[in-house]
Amino acid sequence: MPTTKLPDGPRSPKWLQKLHYTFQPLDYMAKAGAQYGDVFNAPVIGKHPAILFVSHPVGLQTLFATDNQKIVSPPNQLLQPILGDRSIFVLEGTRHRRERKLLLPPFHRERMGTYGQLIRELTITAMGRLQPGEVFLARSLAQDISLEVILRVVFGLTEGDRFATLKPLLVQFADCFQKPLVASALFFPALQTDWGPRSPWGYVQSVRQQMRAVLYAEIRDRRQQDTTDKTDILSLLIAARDEANQPMTDAELYDELVTLLLAGHETTASAIAWALYCLHQTPTCREKLQTELATLGPDPDPLAIVQQPYLAAVCNETLRLYPIAVLTVPREVREPVDLMGYHLEPGTRLYGCIYLTHRRPDLYPNPDAFNPDRFLVRQFTPYEFLPFGGGGRRCIGEALAQFELKLVVATIIANYHLSLASPTPEVPKRRGVTLAPGNGVPLIFQGSV
Repeated sequence: MPTTKLPDGPRSPKWLQKLHYTFQPLDYMAKAGAQYGDVFNAPVIGKHPAILFVSHPVGLQTLFATDNQKIVSPPNQLLQPILGDRSIFVLEGTRHRRERKLLLPPFHRERMGTYGQLIRELTITAMGRLQPGEVFLARSLAQDISLEVILRVVFGLTEGDRFATLKPLLVQFADCFQKPLVASALFFPALQTDWGPRSPWGYVQSVRQQMRAVLYAEIRDRRQQDTTDKTDILSLLIAARDEANQPMTDAELYDELVTLLLAGHETTASAIAWALYCLHQTPTCREKLQTELATLGPDPDPLAIVQQPYLAAVCNETLRLYPIAVLTVPREVREPVDLMGYHLEPGTRLYGCIYLTHRRPDLYPNPDAFNPDRFLVRQFTPYEFLPFGGGGRRCIGEALAQFELKLVVATIIANYHLSLASPTPEVPKRRGVTLAPGNGVPLIFQGSV
């Protein structure tokens, strides 16, 4: 019979646990998971009666598949200060379902072919700026590529004053959250005080206001244009209508554009950098991928590239080993429910622990090793492999993110010789609510193939 006793968890004071999780999230989760198992109490986000991290597939299935009346997705208060009140990450209930329905069509897989050649061209252009022997940071390069993809594919901007103004602002805004004090403010709301543009949170708000002015101007201008033949996501969202034939408001569009910026730009750049790091740490995997890609010829179709099985395995193994988000978005118990032998009462907050699930030795033997072959010999369920979350809150940009990740990695590996510039192992470092390579993955450009 389920017990009403909550799972155990670390015994240190809550404030100390929150500091540990804020600055060393992987260490916190690894130690708590090793000591307390598949479900443990982790009072590190917010001030709820109980906050549980769940890493067992059976528990995750309950989390994602339970009747919506029992376990729901509440507003994500951690992201609200960054993304705004109308972001899909913050909305719940009917408002969330409406927004998700409006946002999904531009991200359908059939639209990906429209973006493929552009992503390859942007990658080749970025690599073309490098000189033989030059040391560069893989994450910075990937960030440049991903930013261009966001500006062109999401915002539909290619040139002009607004493009030139928005590009550095997007970089500034994304980079805000690599600063420890700003990252800490997400977990300690008392630090979210604007003491002027020179203060940490005041700087965030200053950049945000500048970005807001530019994006609102673009939204207003775009509404006046004929967007019939446009394929960028902003134009498609402006044209979208809900079941009541109502369009998205300017405020809704703005918050969703900021969401797509941070969720699509930062995360994809980190995933690309991790993939290049893993491939250059394991030359046999890199050579196997090069052999697979060579069969496609000198100028392959982007859609043919992304269908290659070993490339998919490499990208999946990268996301398993180094998930960009270590937790799913939160769920909250609204009616009593049983989970993994525990009887949970209303008010309990639940997070799927992506990082610990991906490191389970019962699912992934030798879990700390980079081994893409594991994805060729076994198909994992959505409760065993979940880099994009799960259930009704699964990332809507998953198709575009995977498409971009595969194309950028394949284009670089097939056409350029690189080597690691440092023997120092990369370790994940917090960037806001996500994790990125701490040193940025320094690589040496050796030249074209």
